[in-house]
Amino acid sequence: MMKVAVIGAGVNGVASALKILEYYQEENKLNVQVSIISEEFTPNTTGDGSAGLWGPFLLSGTEKSKIYQWSKSMHNFLEKIWLSEDAGEAGVCLLPCVRLSTDPNVSVEDFWRDIVYGAVDLSPDQLAVYNKNRDVKFTSGLSFVTYTSEPLKLLPYLTKRFVRKGGRVEQQKVTDLESFVRDSPYDVIVNCTGLGSRQLLNDDNMYAVRGQVSRIKANWVFAAILDESDDGNYIIPNTESVVLGGTHQEKDYNTKVSDVDKRFIIDGCRRLMPGLVHTQHLFDWVGLRPGRVQVRLESERRGRKLLIHNYGHGGSGVTLCEGCAEDVLSLLLAAKLNSKL
Repeated sequence: MMKVAVIGAGVNGVASALKILEYYQEENKLNVQVSIISEEFTPNTTGDGSAGLWGPFLLSGTEKSKIYQWSKSMHNFLEKIWLSEDAGEAGVCLLPCVRLSTDPNVSVEDFWRDIVYGAVDLSPDQLAVYNKNRDVKFTSGLSFVTYTSEPLKLLPYLTKRFVRKGGRVEQQKVTDLESFVRDSPYDVIVNCTGLGSRQLLNDDNMYAVRGQVSRIKANWVFAAILDESDDGNYIIPNTESVVLGGTHQEKDYNTKVSDVDKRFIIDGCRRLMPGLVHTQHLFDWVGLRPGRVQVRLESERRGRKLLIHNYGHGGSGVTLCEGCAEDVLSLLLAAKLNSKL
């Protein structure tokens, strides 16, 4: 029996474990045991605080062709869930979105516009609505429809699906990857430790991207608005609250709520949507996104064992997880084909 351990229970770890397990079951190859090993599980992962809006974000030098492939896979995956009876449990919602830019030299980046539904550029008249009472005017905008899959619901759904199919979950902190690979009984180890890879692998290409958000009660907000300026704000409705953001402060490891950032978030979002002044504030949250010069998705042999790395997804953990999980499986199958794994 081949034994597989996925280290990390964020959305990429759980998606990778589920992808491997479901592949072998669907192919009637039941000689595999898959375990998720992590110090923290939902609702205590970094992703649990995010809004879960589909959309490539904070991916630094990762090739656009790969981003496109991975994010398209996730969009297709979310579409299947949304069309099924699992949509409510998984927190998957279809959502109208508007992305806005103040840069007069470029339009809103849209290399993924054929993935989403109904993407169209905003007309001057439509932009004028968003520019009312603004000093710095938006110069372009893109309207489209996509999905949210808030991790606070998606992660429990995926974990439940994994366990129901015979997957194992073990709470354990891995502090030495080398010894774990060498001494553990696992044939395949998939490293999905996110920002933890900075210490676990001494990966100096990893860095924190601090994100702070506020959540409010505003059941009348049915569309997302995203300002793509360097210091832009965003408004993203979830099923039970609305997420106001946000910050993306590179190499900032402060996990405490900043009153300065809170003021920036609330004031900026109220400029985008003045009606927010009458909403109920619920709570604030800070998380450290796993930034990297580019996503690391590759495999290496450690003796007779296979080590696969899948981390550094920036602000796109949800957006990329299904596509990256497919590549993890492909690396595993290629190694198995070429050796006696």
